[in-house]
Amino acid sequence: MRFLSIIPARYASSRFPGKPLAMLCGKPVIERVYEQVSQVLNDVYVATDDSRIYEAVIGFGGRAVMTRSDHQSGTDRIAEAACKIGGDFDVVVNVQGDEPFIRPAQIETLCHCFDDADTEIATLGKRFADMESVQSPNSPKIAVDRRGFALYFSRSVIPYVRGAEPDTWLQHYPYLKHLGIYAYRRDVLTEVTRLPQSPLEKAESLEQLRWLENGYRIKVAETTFETVGIDTPDDLLRAEAFLQSQAGIL
Repeated sequence: MRFLSIIPARYASSRFPGKPLAMLCGKPVIERVYEQVSQVLNDVYVATDDSRIYEAVIGFGGRAVMTRSDHQSGTDRIAEAACKIGGDFDVVVNVQGDEPFIRPAQIETLCHCFDDADTEIATLGKRFADMESVQSPNSPKIAVDRRGFALYFSRSVIPYVRGAEPDTWLQHYPYLKHLGIYAYRRDVLTEVTRLPQSPLEKAESLEQLRWLENGYRIKVAETTFETVGIDTPDDLLRAEAFLQSQAGIL
C-alpha cells in the first residue's frame, strides 16, 4: 500500500499570519513538520496557496505544490494537491502544517488503520487525563464502537454518565480526545470533498461529522502522545521551550 502525505499550509491566519514560516529554534515551523513526517513516509508534499511558503519548502529541499486560495478547508486543499501530484497512491495522509511535534509513531499508527479493509478514513484519539479537559468545547470528544470506528464526534461531553457526579466520570468511561490528523483512501478523499455541509457539521462546527452523516467509516486509533499545535505567537514561545527541553528526543 502506497501512502502520500500532504501538509496543508496557509500564510493567512487571523491569529498568527505567516505561521508556517515562523522560526522555531532556527528552522521554519513548516520545515519541522516536514522533517517529522519524512521520518516515516517517503512521499511528502506541502500544499500551499502562497509563493513564500512554496519557495521556503523548495529551499530546504522539500517538495511543494501550489493550490487555489479559496478552499474552505484543509481537506479541500489536499484533495486538489493530490490530483496535481498524481501517482498511484492508495492513501493520502493529512498532517497539519502547525504540528511540528507530530510523532513518527503517530503517523505509523494512523497508517496501520488501513490494514482493516473497512477503513475509509482514519484519525487518532488520546485518552483524557482529567475532567476539566473533557469539559472543554475546544477539545472534541469521540465515541467509538467495539471495532474502533467512530460513532460520533462532539464538543459536548459524550457519553453522559448517568447516576454519577461529573467529576467522577473518568472513573466510569475512557473519554477520548480527537487529534486532528487524518488519512483517507484516495477515492474517498475525492468523494468527501464533493459533499455539501451537513446539519451535524454546522451544529458542532466539526467537518468530520459531514463524513459520518454521509455513511463513511472513520477508524479511530489510540495514541498515548499529545500533539502540540501552534495557533498563536504565544504558542510558538511555548513550543520553543518544549523543543529545547526535548532536545535529542524528537
